[in-house]
Amino acid sequence: MDPLAVPLTYFEPWDREFAAWVAAHLAYGRVAPMLKAIRCALAPLGSHPAAWLRSRNQKEARKTLESALKGWVWRFHTQPDIVDWILTWKRLDEASGFQGIESHLLPGPGASADESLSRLVQSLRLDLPQSRGTRFSLPDPLEGAACKRWRMFLRWMVREGWPDLGQWKHYPKDALRIPLDTHVSRISRMIGLTTRATPDARMVEEITTALRLLDPLDPICFDFALSHLGILGDCPGVRSLPGCAPCPLVAICRAGVTKRKTP
Repeated sequence: MDPLAVPLTYFEPWDREFAAWVAAHLAYGRVAPMLKAIRCALAPLGSHPAAWLRSRNQKEARKTLESALKGWVWRFHTQPDIVDWILTWKRLDEASGFQGIESHLLPGPGASADESLSRLVQSLRLDLPQSRGTRFSLPDPLEGAACKRWRMFLRWMVREGWPDLGQWKHYPKDALRIPLDTHVSRISRMIGLTTRATPDARMVEEITTALRLLDPLDPICFDFALSHLGILGDCPGVRSLPGCAPCPLVAICRAGVTKRKTP
């Protein structure tokens, strides 16, 4: 199951945005316990978490969350990390006039998409305690990080095609970058979307540039299919013909090409 399944359980747009903010940044590790950690983090805020946060001041919300989430932990993230992360959405939402957080990430004439993301990351690094969980949530693309969870969050919020939420109407789809995980990087190498070995910002750009040749306006529409080809175990990542025969990518994949000796 994809972590996007959690935001999709909410019906109000702001609730979905907030749930996506939490779910995307906890989306690492084994799927089943990860989904449990996300749901447990959201549970104290009820069925309308955005309204819950907007109806309370920072001090009141923090006190309630610290009590309700006592003992919560997910790998690198601890209870103080998730409380700070929840309250960060609240603060950013308030700064935008209760219009969510799209405006904090928008590219514009003076800043590219990655420059806008970097600017927000650097601001949050100054505002939040420097715990291990916080550092893990705040990679900077201009420092060479792939920023998988940030890019997944942006994909969810911007793309309106299934399965994404498509709530942000000002962020351009063609400015999105591929959320790079182990599955996407491995399969992208197999089918020639990248020649790089290290899953970093340069690989993100290389894969995204290749996908723009297929769809210049919505290059990240291929992300869900690429990642789930690996997540579901359909791609073994090694030459295993005839097992690869049913795969529609076999003709362009290294597994489907007969090896030749180099002259």
